[in-house]
Amino acid sequence: MNSPSLSTPATAAVDVIGVGAGFSGLYLAHRLTTAGWTFAGFEAGPDVGGTWFWNTYPGARCDVESIYYSYSFDETLQQEWTWSQRFAPQAEILSYINHVADRFDLRKHFTFDTRVVGATWNAADRLWEVQLDNGETRRSRYLISGAGGLSTPKDFDVPGLENFTGLQVSTSRWNISLDDLAGKRVAVIGTGSSGVQAIPLIAQVAGHLTVFQRTPNYVMPARNAALATEQIDSIKNDYPTIREECRHSPGGIPEYPVTDNAFDVSDEERQRRYEAAYERSGFNGVGAEFADLLTNPEANRTASEFIHDKIRKIVEDPATAELLVPKYHPLGAKRSVFGTDYYETYNRPNVSLVSLRDEPIQTMTENAIVTSKGTYEVDAVVLAIGFDAFTGPLYGLDLTGASGRKLQDAWRDGIRSYLGMMAADFPNFFMVGGPLSPALVSNVVVTIEQAVDWIAELLEHARDNDAAVIEATAEAEEEWVNITEATVAPTLYATTDSWYRGSNVDGKPDTFMGYVGGVGKYRRMCTEIAKRGYPGVQLDGEAQSRHLGPIHQEIS
Repeated sequence: MNSPSLSTPATAAVDVIGVGAGFSGLYLAHRLTTAGWTFAGFEAGPDVGGTWFWNTYPGARCDVESIYYSYSFDETLQQEWTWSQRFAPQAEILSYINHVADRFDLRKHFTFDTRVVGATWNAADRLWEVQLDNGETRRSRYLISGAGGLSTPKDFDVPGLENFTGLQVSTSRWNISLDDLAGKRVAVIGTGSSGVQAIPLIAQVAGHLTVFQRTPNYVMPARNAALATEQIDSIKNDYPTIREECRHSPGGIPEYPVTDNAFDVSDEERQRRYEAAYERSGFNGVGAEFADLLTNPEANRTASEFIHDKIRKIVEDPATAELLVPKYHPLGAKRSVFGTDYYETYNRPNVSLVSLRDEPIQTMTENAIVTSKGTYEVDAVVLAIGFDAFTGPLYGLDLTGASGRKLQDAWRDGIRSYLGMMAADFPNFFMVGGPLSPALVSNVVVTIEQAVDWIAELLEHARDNDAAVIEATAEAEEEWVNITEATVAPTLYATTDSWYRGSNVDGKPDTFMGYVGGVGKYRRMCTEIAKRGYPGVQLDGEAQSRHLGPIHQEIS
C-alpha cells in the first residue's frame, strides 16, 4: 500500500509526525508504517516508555491489572510476554514497552531527547510545520499527539517552596534513591495515586514522615500478588475472549453487568456483596456491585460508608482515622486509587498526618513547613501534587490552527473536541486518547488501540478519496461536547471538583474531560460513524451533514 509521498530534498516532509514514544506513540508508529505511511516520531525523553519512563517513584505501578493493561494487536506478542504480578511495577511495565519496541523495531522511527515546542498549520501547502527544541522545523501532512493525558506535571503551588534548602523531589520526575531519604525528616505533600503508592515505602526508611493531605481519598487495597503458572496459562489460552470483553466493556476491563440497584436487596445482602468485593479485588470498579452507585447519592452513601468503616478499623488512632476518611466526595466521583498497606502506614510511630483543610500551608522556610497552626521541621520534601491532565501535554505543543488561533485560546472557555480525537480549526491534527475521550476513566491501552486504529482508517479513507485535508466541523465538535456533558450530568462525577474537571490547575476551564458512556458504546459509535462515511468530518472542505446525536442514541 503506497501513500502519496510528501518527501522532497527541499522540505524533508513526511506523511505523519507523531509526538511521544509511550504506549500511544509506539502503536502509532507500528500501525501507520505497516500501512505504508512515512512517519517521524519525536520523544522528549532519551528512550521509549512515556509515562513509564518518567514515573520511577517508589511503589510506582499501574492500577489496572497487567493482563489487561497491555497491547492486544499481536497474538504472538501476547503469548511470548509473561507478567509476573497482578499489578506490575513500573520497571516491569517499562521492560514490556522496551520489548515491544525491540520486537517490532520501532525505535528507528523516533528521534529521542527532542521535544515538539510549536506547530503551525500552513494552509497554502496543506502541511503542518513543526518546531523542535533543537531549532529544527519539520513538515508533515498529519500531526498526531500521543503525548498522553498524564505527562505534564502541574506547577508546584506550595507557598514559599523557593525558600526551602533541603532535599526536594517530585514523584512525577523522581531522580533520587529511596536510600537518600533514610533517617531524614520527610514531608510528602499530596495523597493522590503517586503519593499513596510512595508513602508506605518512604515511611519504612524515613526517620519521621509527615504526610500533608489536601483531600482524603478512597484508597482500596490492591490485593496485589504474583500470578501463578496456571493463571498465566489460563489467560493466554483465553486471550481472544478476554480482549473482546475489554473492548466492549464500560471501563476497558472485563466487567460483569449488574442490573439491580443498591436498595433492591436487603441491608445484609448489600453488605455481603461489598465485603466480597473488598476482599476479592479491593472494590475494583465502583459501580460493579450495583447499577446505581454512580448515579444515586443515597446508594453511593452505602458504599462510601462501607469504606469509611474499613478505614476506622484499620487506623488505630481515632483522630487520624477521621482525617483519612473521605467525607468530601462520593465514592468514585473522583479517581479512587489502589494502595498497599496505605492506611496501615499511619499506625507506625514515625508517621504523622496533617490535614491542609484544617491548617493550610502559609509558607516554607529553609528547613520547615509553616501552616496556620504550627511549624514542621523537615529535611526533605516530596511533592506528589499531580498533573495538568490532558490539556497540559497538548498546550505544550503550542499549536496554531487554520484561523491563526492557538489551541489554548480555542479552549479558553471550555475544553472541546470531536470524539476526543480531533479539534475544529486544527486540520490534519489528531489526539490519541485526548480530552472528551473514554481515556479519562478507562483502561487507557484499550482506548489507545481503538483510537489509533480509527485514526489510521480515517487517513486511509481520505487517501482513497484523494483528499489532503481532514477536519472536524465546528458543528460536530459542539454536538460531541453536548453529548459528553449530557452523559456525565446524571452521574456523581458532575458533583465533585477534581483533576477530572481541571480544578487542580488555576485558570483551567471547568469541563469534565472524559466521555463516561463506556468504552464499548464509544467503540461501537466510532465504528458506526466510519460506516456512515464519517459524519462530522470534512474532507477538503466538504462535510457530511448527518448528526452524531442519533448515532449516540441508536448505539446501546
